[in-house]
Amino acid sequence: MKKFVLLTSIIFSILFMPFTVFGEENGQDDTDQELNLAPDAQSGVLMERDTGKLLFDKNAHEKLPPASMTKVMTLLLIMESLDKGKIDKNETIRVSERAASMGGSQIFLETGEEMSVNNLLKGIAVASANDASVALAERIAGSEKAFVEQMNKKAKALGLENTQFQNSTGLPAENHYSTAHDMAVMAKELLKYESVTEYTSIYEDYLRKGEENEFWLVNTNKLVKSYPGVDGLKTGYTNEAKYCLTATAEKNDMRMIAVVMGADTTKERNSTITGMLDYAFNHFETKNLYEKGQTITTLELLKAEDTSIDVTTSESISTIHRKGENDKNVKTSVNLESDLDLPIDKGDQVGELIVKSNGETLSKTPLIVDYDVKKASYLTLLKRTAQNMVK
Repeated sequence: MKKFVLLTSIIFSILFMPFTVFGEENGQDDTDQELNLAPDAQSGVLMERDTGKLLFDKNAHEKLPPASMTKVMTLLLIMESLDKGKIDKNETIRVSERAASMGGSQIFLETGEEMSVNNLLKGIAVASANDASVALAERIAGSEKAFVEQMNKKAKALGLENTQFQNSTGLPAENHYSTAHDMAVMAKELLKYESVTEYTSIYEDYLRKGEENEFWLVNTNKLVKSYPGVDGLKTGYTNEAKYCLTATAEKNDMRMIAVVMGADTTKERNSTITGMLDYAFNHFETKNLYEKGQTITTLELLKAEDTSIDVTTSESISTIHRKGENDKNVKTSVNLESDLDLPIDKGDQVGELIVKSNGETLSKTPLIVDYDVKKASYLTLLKRTAQNMVK
């Protein structure tokens, strides 16, 4: 089991930041206990992305059918696969009979049709296409069943105890459920891949442009067009689930995630999300500490091909405070793993960055390597030993 050791005493004191910060516990601020931003929804959550702080929740852990919001997890696995080079945006995928047979929202793929990963991804993000979801699931995992296993494995890795998937689409199925809280956590993870909003922010576009079977894509999330700053993520609707939406918006360098489940109409759903976002942007601010991919320290590995390895943030790191409030001394420290095995793959965790204020832990963020770290060859080790002997 890997152990964490404190790297010397890398403590960054941020003494010049006058603001009040919230703790790591995902509760609401005391003054908001009676606040109900989702009176007409079955459940809802308002979360700040960087900190994971919940500013509001209603029935946050109630298990409900997520409908097509399921595709937040589908998109997460797709973006991970792209990031790791397992698939390529320009790669062409041949559509299976099963993928083409998917009902509900679709881009009307035909059996044997070939379409790029880029366009299939666009079909999922904009039009909530079930056929495109299954096509990509099959490409990534070999079958949709195997892909769903990956979805559930990822949910467990994220600590989501109230989520269970049976498919990649959100079509009605027994024991297919999630919660507003879990959907927000999935969205938080998905938004680490910042390029996803290049797809989810598209309001309209075309697939097969100029061809006989040209298809007009129109975003199912109308807030992308009507609410400044909204650039995703995923709507959902079935008779059982009613109207659902996991939305995200960015304003003044603060990104919010708002989730509504079980609204009776699209108007209620969108109004509730709008009210949540208004509340967040009117009352709170964030202070960015580190950008995603920022080098925090270096890791010395004598048996690696390159002995000095950059350690970077896996996501942006911030603190959150109410507008107009001051105070607290924020400090960060770095813990690095002590017994890493080589090779290390790009994206693997090698430590964590801890943010504290007055002894209270505000957040813990994985630190990673953003390139493959290879084990040194025998010749390299021999040369290294010889050099050390003559020093």
